[in-house]
Amino acid sequence: MRNRRPALSVLHIEEPELEFRFGQRVTYPRDGLYLFGPVDAGAAPRSIRYGFIGTPQSFECFQEWASQVSGYIPIPTRGKTSKESMPHHVPFPGFAETFFSHWSATPAFAIRDLSEDDLRRKAHIGNRHEAIKELVDTYVDRLIAEIKRLEDPPQFWYAVIPEFVYELGRPQSAVSKADRVPGKILVSEKQASKMTYQASLFAQDEKDAEVYQYEKNFRRQLKARLLDHKIVTQIVRETTLAPGRFLKAGTDQPKRRVEDPATIAWKLSTGSYYKSGGRPWQLAGVRPGVCYVGLVYKQQPQNEDHRYACCAAQMFLADGEGVVFRGALGPWYNPDTRQYHLDADAAYRLASTVIAEYKNKHDCEPTELFIHAQSRFDDAEWEGFHSACSGATNPVGVQIGDAWDDLKLFRPGNYPVIRGTALIVSARAGYLWTSGYVPRLDTYMGPDTPNPLHIVIRRGDASIQTVMADVLALSKINFNSCLFNDRLPVTLRFANAIGEILTAAPLHSEPMLPFKHYI
Repeated sequence: MRNRRPALSVLHIEEPELEFRFGQRVTYPRDGLYLFGPVDAGAAPRSIRYGFIGTPQSFECFQEWASQVSGYIPIPTRGKTSKESMPHHVPFPGFAETFFSHWSATPAFAIRDLSEDDLRRKAHIGNRHEAIKELVDTYVDRLIAEIKRLEDPPQFWYAVIPEFVYELGRPQSAVSKADRVPGKILVSEKQASKMTYQASLFAQDEKDAEVYQYEKNFRRQLKARLLDHKIVTQIVRETTLAPGRFLKAGTDQPKRRVEDPATIAWKLSTGSYYKSGGRPWQLAGVRPGVCYVGLVYKQQPQNEDHRYACCAAQMFLADGEGVVFRGALGPWYNPDTRQYHLDADAAYRLASTVIAEYKNKHDCEPTELFIHAQSRFDDAEWEGFHSACSGATNPVGVQIGDAWDDLKLFRPGNYPVIRGTALIVSARAGYLWTSGYVPRLDTYMGPDTPNPLHIVIRRGDASIQTVMADVLALSKINFNSCLFNDRLPVTLRFANAIGEILTAAPLHSEPMLPFKHYI
C-alpha cells in the first residue's frame, strides 16, 4: 500500500495587533500613533534631545525639515492614476503631537561647520578605501571630540550628508580619471593582503595597509566606528530632507524622486523617537516569557580562510526592544553546503549571553527561546544552544528562508493573497505570506505577485501555527520605517546589515548594544 501524502491545509492567521498609549490596540502603526501616541508615553511629555553634524548647507536642509515636522503635514494630493481613496496614507500631526514629546526644530547641539569642499576632495580620492575612510574620519573625529567635551550629550545625532557623499560612499562607487584626487596611501590592496601573513620591512607600509580593514561603505563604516563610543546616529541625505532645493537643470523637478512629505515625516520621526530612547509601540497580547533570537553571520573579508565568519545574535522581546550580541569569530561557513554553523562551545556561549541578558531584564529565564536562522542547525550547534538552557526554558530552532520559486498562490479578484495566508505542509513546516493584500490599506504594497517565506521547525517542539503567528507579528517591529509591515521578521530583517556593520571596521571591544545603534 502506498504511503499517503499528508493533506495540505490553507489557513489565514489574523493580523497581529500593536499596543499604544492607554493600552489601545490597532494593526497600523500610524493609526496608533495618530490616535493615541506611543506606548511608553507617561504623564509628562518626553524631551527629545538630539544633535546635528554636517555642512552649513546640510544644516539649512535639516532646519527646513525640522520646522516642517513641527506642524501638521497633510497626505499627498491624489494623482491621475491613484485610487479615489488612499487609506495607506495618514497625515502627520506634528512631532510633539504624535509622540507626546517636547520637540525643537533647533538641535540641542550642532556641528555645522564641516567643509563641503573638504568632503568633496576626500570623496574624489582615487583609492576608494582611503577616500571613504577619510570621509568617515571627518564625522567620527568631530563626534567623539564633542561627546568627550559635553557633560550632557544628545540622545542621538542627525548626520546629514550631501548627495555626493552618498553617491561616492557606496561599495561600487568609482571616480573618473579626470576627477580623481591623489591620496596618501601608496600600498595597494593586494600588497596589504600579503602583509597579513608576511610582515613588511617598513612600518609606514604596515600603517598604511590598515586602511583596507575598513569597508568601502560610508554608512556601515560610520555606524561600526561609533559602536565603541556608543554614539547613536540617524544618517539622512540632504535630498531627502529638502528635495525642492535640488532641481534638475532648467526645470522645477527635483533631481531625486522621494516619497511625499508626510511619509518621510512618519519614517524619520518614528526612528528618531526610538533612537532617543522611546518605544513607539509594542506587540499586543504576546505570551509571557517568550524571547526571540536571530542569528547573524558575515564572512571576514580580510581572512584568507573563507570559512571564517563573524557571528552575532539579535535578541528581541515582546516590547520590541532589541539587543545585538557579538559572538566569536571562527570557521562557521561551510563552502560545500553554503551554510553557517557554530561549534558547540560557541553556540553555548552565545545562548548563555542571551539568556543572562534576558534574566537581567526580567529576573527570570525565558520560558520559550525561539532561535531564527537562515541555515539549518547541526547536531553540535544545537547541543550548545540546548545546553545553555535550563529546564525552565524550551529552546526551538526555526529556519526561515525565501521561497521565491517554490510555489505561487493566487486568488480571484484584483489583488493577490491576503497577508497572513499560510500553507501548512506538515506539523513542522509550511509557507507563510507575510506580504500580500492588506484590508486596512485596501491595497497590496508591492510590485509583483507576493512570495512566501518557507518556515521549518528544525529543532525543539512547538506548534507550526504558533511559530508562523510569531513570525507575522515580528514583521511589524521596524521602528525605522513606521510601515504596516516588513516581509521578514525583525529577527532576520536587518541580519545582513548588522553583519556588514560588525565587519566594516576593526572593533576594540565585544559590543552588546541596543539595536538602535545599528539602524
